[in-house]
Amino acid sequence: MSTRLPPLRGLRCFCLAADNLSFKHTAEQLYITPSAVSHQIRQLEEDLGLSLFVRKTRALELTPAGKSFYLAIQPVMQQLVHTISEFSQNAGSKEVSISMPEFFASELFMPRLRGWSAQYPGINLRVDTVKTRSDPSRPTDVSIILSGSPPQAALCHELFAISYQPACNPSMYEQCSRLGLDALNQLPLLLHQSRPHAWHQWAEFAGIEHFRPKQILQLDSMFGMARAAEQGLGIALIPMPISQAWFHNGTLVALFEGSWTTRDKYYLIQHRQQPDRPEIQWLIDWVLASFEQYR
Repeated sequence: MSTRLPPLRGLRCFCLAADNLSFKHTAEQLYITPSAVSHQIRQLEEDLGLSLFVRKTRALELTPAGKSFYLAIQPVMQQLVHTISEFSQNAGSKEVSISMPEFFASELFMPRLRGWSAQYPGINLRVDTVKTRSDPSRPTDVSIILSGSPPQAALCHELFAISYQPACNPSMYEQCSRLGLDALNQLPLLLHQSRPHAWHQWAEFAGIEHFRPKQILQLDSMFGMARAAEQGLGIALIPMPISQAWFHNGTLVALFEGSWTTRDKYYLIQHRQQPDRPEIQWLIDWVLASFEQYR
């Protein structure tokens, strides 16, 4: 005897609802109404003869049977989506989006994009950059952020920690090498506006007792700060390893041995699970592999 299978759209709707535990969020992802989601779930429950969700006033929970069914069907649905995407003639229209700080994008992410294009030639990628942590950004599938503590997000991956290194251009380095640590009291110091006390924190880390900088110049972008140091405007507190290229090509020179490691780390965040879009997980896996060397 053949078994009548439930509609595929109902199974897909169920998996999303189980991930989100919200009919509203599921409806947004499927571009339908919450009542349509509720109808599909009830139809699936009737087809299976099971109660899949406990519906509360402000919450949604899986029943024990719902949890068991989800664990069994979710891998099957993921494999089905993956197989269909591989054979789909419209694979080239897929798009995945990511946001990140602009300095991270220019120094680390963009140089690696050729690897993404080679590995996933049929997936379009949208990259949004933000200048500062407070800048608003368009909604994206995943984000890379800089934070002093782990973000409050369930789908979060730590990329790597940030350390800071005093540096200047080669011409200024000759002058700094003669002055030693006193160069920090005699020459302009450059720093990012988001870390106004960074130089004093670095001086404490370095054990400098009499730190009285003559002048501090604050810039509103990390790229602008590095460029100002390159032009000889002062000594900059440069983030590592994100700025390695500036040292490798001789544009900037490290002044002292050792670097100050802060609590700041880069994190990769997926804003919500979307099992029907495997390209998001492909992007996450690619980013994690691309920056594995810095962990």
